[in-house]
Amino acid sequence: MTVDTATQQAPQEIAQEQDQTSPAASGGDTATSEQDANPAADRQEKGKTQRGRAKGSARKTRTVELTLTVTGTADGEWQAELKHGSKWVARGLDIPASAVSRAAKELHEDLSVPIDEVINAAREQQQAKVAELEAQLEQAKQALAELES
Repeated sequence: MTVDTATQQAPQEIAQEQDQTSPAASGGDTATSEQDANPAADRQEKGKTQRGRAKGSARKTRTVELTLTVTGTADGEWQAELKHGSKWVARGLDIPASAVSRAAKELHEDLSVPIDEVINAAREQQQAKVAELEAQLEQAKQALAELES
């Protein structure tokens, strides 16, 4: 059987180190050990001021992650989706363009200007489409009138 002398000596050395570091064994007074236990008081005694709040007194604000996505097409169709964290609350809700415009104006001018530009472009496109369809309707009425006569 082999005996490892390093492992036999280790517990004895640990016990000796503990005896040397204990305040009673070193003969140190309790004031020294109190200063070591309270570094904040030690810093104040040395003339350094403590900055900020003490640990534990800071209030932590709970944030809620909500993501609202508003999507518009060139045709003027708008949809909204709402996500709470990673869970979908609402998807594919049809929203009128006027409601999108009002909401953007309420939020911020930097949002309302580009959104209104998109809405106005869609409005002009729809007006052109209506004018084209009215012209086609007029042609169809004339063709029908010629066939009846």
